[in-house]
Amino acid sequence: MKEELKQQIIDEVNSMIRDDRFIQQDLSDEDARDVISKEVFQKTKSYAVSVSEKIELVNTVYNSIRKLDVLQPLVDDKDITEIMINGHKNIFVEKDGEVIQVKTVFEDQKKLENLIQKIVSDVNRVVNESSPIVDARLKDGSRVNVVLPPISLCGPIVTIRKFPEDPMTVEKLIRYGSITPDVAKLLQNFVLAKYNVFISGGTGSGKTTFLNALSNFIPRDERVITIEDSAELQIENVDNIVRLETRNANTEGKGEISIRDLIKSSLRMRPDRIVVGEVRGAEALDMLQAMNTGHDGSLSTGHANSTKDMLSRLETMVLTGVNFPIQAIRQQISSALDIIVHLGRLRDRSRKVLEIAEVLGIDDDGNIKLNPLYVFKEEGETESGKIIGSLVRTENELVNKEKLSMAGIHINV
Repeated sequence: MKEELKQQIIDEVNSMIRDDRFIQQDLSDEDARDVISKEVFQKTKSYAVSVSEKIELVNTVYNSIRKLDVLQPLVDDKDITEIMINGHKNIFVEKDGEVIQVKTVFEDQKKLENLIQKIVSDVNRVVNESSPIVDARLKDGSRVNVVLPPISLCGPIVTIRKFPEDPMTVEKLIRYGSITPDVAKLLQNFVLAKYNVFISGGTGSGKTTFLNALSNFIPRDERVITIEDSAELQIENVDNIVRLETRNANTEGKGEISIRDLIKSSLRMRPDRIVVGEVRGAEALDMLQAMNTGHDGSLSTGHANSTKDMLSRLETMVLTGVNFPIQAIRQQISSALDIIVHLGRLRDRSRKVLEIAEVLGIDDDGNIKLNPLYVFKEEGETESGKIIGSLVRTENELVNKEKLSMAGIHINV
């Protein structure tokens, strides 16, 4: 079928489907697909159109009405992990660790803008010229970031971070070579013994995925509060779970609910543990104070290039909200955090745990001491460029073993 004919049929069916009478019927997805199918088959009667081409036409119209328009096939592709839209004519995807441009495009900028409004309105958020940046999520939990003109100079920008349908498990991380079985067992014991664990790493290093995997070590009978900008954690083995999500200000600039607000509120909900999806700013102080006031076993993530860099970034985050002496901030951090797990994305695009370090007290120079327990050692490359290496145990012993002992866990670390 010629492209011109295909577009003509799509436009005609779309025109009929978007008729007020059709919209007012408030049809289910299944019924809507049936109506679209009948209309497509009716419109193609006088043309030489194969059954497969008719099905493609039905899917195209259905996706534009009920789904994510031209993006739906990309969202449905399980091998695609990220979708990057740079204006309506440039769409890139990450597939098998490689970023490539796809042929898919939006018909015009208006189509892309309509889709953006559909996505953000589904989660009760607003994005427009006066508030041009927003975080949202799709129904499957995939994370969405939107940046509109005039902030973006090349049209509306949409970045979709997809997540697997099945939550990540530590068993899968072992299978992928991200960690070793002995490291997995150690981390499980840290979670069971209520060590406060912080996961650091760069963009795309797998922090949220790793946090998901660790969260599934939490005992089923505990009460867990999760706090996120856009809800994406998939904790399935805990029955008593409360999921909280931030809210942007409305068009009048009112009604914003920040991560700081949610952390403060969560302390009144009798949590056994608090899981903060990611700390980026002044809420770091509230998280540290929660960890320091009896909420052991809390988990969180943050952007950094190393475990040492993560400590510096936490100091900076706290300073954005309060004017505390730096030594007081470092004392807060060192007494709140027990373990930092640092993740990285190597040059072969694989994601690995690069370091696991224990956070100790303050040294004589006033700096926070780190005790590396495991570090990633690279041993070479395969002919195809795959990095050969693994996490190697250092000679350092775990210093703070009290929580393990109190939990009845007796292991040599």
